Formats: sequence, structure tokens, C-alpha cells
Amino acid sequence: MNHATNKSRRAKFLAALSLTAVLATASGCREVGPQYVKPPAVTIAPPLDQFKEAGPSTFKDSDGWKVAQPSDQNIRGKWWEMFGDPQLNVLEEQIDPANQTLKAAEANYRAARANIRFFKANLAPTVTVGPQVGALRDSAHQPYFNSTLANNGVGNFTLPFDLNYEIDLWGRIRRSIAQARQEAQASDADLETARLSLHAELAIDYFNLRSSDAQVKLLAQTVEAYQRGVQLTQDRYDGGAAPLSDVTQAKTELQQAQVQQTDVLVQRSEYEHAIAVLTGKPPAALTIEATPVTVAPPAIPVIPGALPSQLLERRPDIAADERRMAAANEQIGIADAAFYPTLNLSAAAGLTGTSILNWFSWPSRFFAVGPSLTQTLYDNGRRRATSDVTRAQYDGTVANYRQTSLDAFQQVEDNLSALRILEREATQQHEATSSAEQSLNLFNIRYEGGVDTYLQVITWQTAALQNERNDIDITRRRLEASVLLIKALGGGWTTQQLPTP
Repeated sequence: MNHATNKSRRAKFLAALSLTAVLATASGCREVGPQYVKPPAVTIAPPLDQFKEAGPSTFKDSDGWKVAQPSDQNIRGKWWEMFGDPQLNVLEEQIDPANQTLKAAEANYRAARANIRFFKANLAPTVTVGPQVGALRDSAHQPYFNSTLANNGVGNFTLPFDLNYEIDLWGRIRRSIAQARQEAQASDADLETARLSLHAELAIDYFNLRSSDAQVKLLAQTVEAYQRGVQLTQDRYDGGAAPLSDVTQAKTELQQAQVQQTDVLVQRSEYEHAIAVLTGKPPAALTIEATPVTVAPPAIPVIPGALPSQLLERRPDIAADERRMAAANEQIGIADAAFYPTLNLSAAAGLTGTSILNWFSWPSRFFAVGPSLTQTLYDNGRRRATSDVTRAQYDGTVANYRQTSLDAFQQVEDNLSALRILEREATQQHEATSSAEQSLNLFNIRYEGGVDTYLQVITWQTAALQNERNDIDITRRRLEASVLLIKALGGGWTTQQLPTP
């Protein structure tokens, strides 16, 4: 009798497992929800094949924009080396290992990768164990209880193993894994965006600092020249050849130049502090020796992938938004799967006995196994609302992707035009500076000869100084525009560098 009973139980167990295996085999046949198709970055057609703005003369040959040939000037990972400034190279190398913003972005990426493993775990059953040891004695005085049935206590020793497994009939689990993968890729692109932005910010701060050094040097030379002017007017006044107003005017010019020099030193200290923080140091730990800017904007060739139609593959921020579109599309499928039944396999097996002596004996075994099918019949529109939310969120990611793409096109165009116009402006400014210095020399001679008043000298001193400072500032702006153009082109990054988690 016991043998027949055991055989019957074994047959039922095998039948349940067979049914579950058949259902599991059929579970991989369908994923509900839309398949992801990358939408166009902009809603115009045909795709752009060239930028509107031309670059400066250093960016092109006689035939204009062209695909660059292999060259040391190509934008690579360490794009800042194109500027040929050893101090800048040293500072840029300190960002990756020390910058705290970058460390936070890297931690977010590691968390996103770990999230993939979390969702992958749903592909396998979950097995738990919960051993219990206890004793139970019925009270002989409890209501409606035959006191003769009372005992002195019964042991309860249980070692159960529980198994739970959701069979992925409609692709909910697979889409969750795909979504996690795409979010991880987006997080990696965010990391590259942060890295590119930080390196560009340091380069801009560095060139601002060097521009400040050039301004300080110019103003120091100006102060020396103005001090000679004060001495000249004082000598002429003492000799009765000039009025006292010439002396006071010369002193005013000197003091104004000293004020400007002090003000530039304030700006320089702020740039130096910003560079220290970017390299992971407190401001007190970094001192950069004063050196006027000596580098010129590099000749950045048009590299493969720099055309508007291919720019989308070179920008990590655009890649991040595109990956988030794909993740949002998977979320639609996950929401749609809620309209279909959920198939779960549950099983329990273990040992239970009345004492430690019979706990682990063969007759103490027990098991229960079987699938369950669950379907929500009425939820007052909750699933439909969830589905509508995911579709609206997907539309939002598409809009963000297109806006980021448009911003990228604008940034490239802005800096192309800035570099072209600033190149022409630099030439014009050099000529204006030369003319102002020549005029200042002439009026100094005329003043010393008693032909003109000192007011003419002051007028051209002010004009010459302003033009010389403009020269320095235009050089700074050209360097800054070069950095921003490299950043707008992705800094040498491509979507091929996205990891495959």
C-alpha cells in the first residue's frame, strides 16, 4: 500500500514538472509591446550633409571642409595635447584619477551595471530555506476540547525548501534586462559626457588664467610707462613748462592702471582655485607660476564623423539620450505585459519530524509542486494608465534626444562662426593696436616738444592700453572657441566605445 502510494505521488510530481517544462518552452515565443526603432534626430529631410558655417582659414584648404587624412592633429582621446602646452597636459592628466564629479559618475555607471545582474536573476528560480524547531502542547482546559486528547507536547522539526519561478511568457523579464542594459550604456555615456565637460572646463579655465597672466604683464609694463610719464610731467612742471593739471592727470592714469592690474589678479586667483578643484585638490595645494599665454589656436582638421549627419555618433550626451529612448521603449513592453496572465511555478520540499531522532529519516520527507496562472480581471484602468504613462515618457525621451541633437548642431555652428570671425577680428585688432601705439609715440614727442597738451597723451595712452588688452582677450576667445568646438565634436569619442554589458 505504501509502495503504491509513493509511486502515485512520484507520478503526480513528474506530471507537474512536465507540464511546467512545456509551459516554460512556450514562454520564449513572444514579447508584447513595440520593437525599438531609432527615430530621426531632427524632423527635417533630407539629412544634413554639411554645416552652414565655414571654419577659419586654418581649418581648411582651398577646397574648404574635407575629411582629414591620418595626422597627429586629429582629435583623439587626449585632445588637449593639440594645443602644445606642457603645463596644460600635466593638469589634464590629473582629472581622471582625482576629480570627484567624475568619480560620482563612474559610481553611477557601476550601479547601472549591477542593476543588469539584478534583473537577470529573475530568469532563474528563487530558492529559499527556513528551518524551524519548536514544540506544541494543547491545553486541557481550552473551550470545547476533550481533555483526554491533551498531550504533554509534540515536537515540530521542519526543514523546508521553497522554489518560486515566474515563467516569462510575454517577455516582461527579458525586456527588464534589455532596459537595464540600455540604462547602463546611457550611464556610461553620461560618464563620458562628464569627462569631456570637465576636461574642456579645465582647458578653458587654464587659458583664462594664462590670459590673465598676459594682462598682468601688460599692465605691469603700462604702470612702468605711466610712472615715467608722471616723472616727465613733474619735471616739466618744476621747470615751468607744464601746468600742475598735467601732473595730476598723469598720476590719475597711473593709479587707474594699478587698479586694473589688481583687479586682474583677483580673476587670476579664481581661475587657479577652479583648476585646483577640477584636479581634485584644495586651492591651497596648487600654485601655478605666472606665464603669459603663448599658444595659438590649433588647426583642427575636419575628421571622419564630423559632418552633421554623423555628429550624432560622436557626442556622448546624444548617445545617452538615444539609449534612454531604447530603455523607455522597453518600459512600454513591460507595461503591456501586465494585460496578460502571469504564470508562476511554485514548489516546496523538505523534511519534517516530531523529534531530532526522526527529523532526517526518509519517511519525514514532503513536497508540493504546481504551476499557477494569475490574471487581473478588473483594476479600474490602472494598467491602461500605466501603459499611457510609459508611452508619454517615451515621447518625452524622443523630444529630449532631438533637442540635444539640435543643441549639438548649434554648438558646432556657433564655434565655427566664432573661430572664423575671431580670426578676422584678430587681424583687425593687431592693426588697430599698431596704429594706437604709433599715435601714442607721436603725441608723446609732440608733448615733449610743447606742441600738444598732456590730454592728447592721456587719450592715446588709454586707447593703446585698451587695444593691447583687446589683443590678449581675442586670443583667449579664440582658444576658448577651439576648446568648445572640440567639445561640440565629441572630443574624439564615438558610439563604438559604448560597452556591451
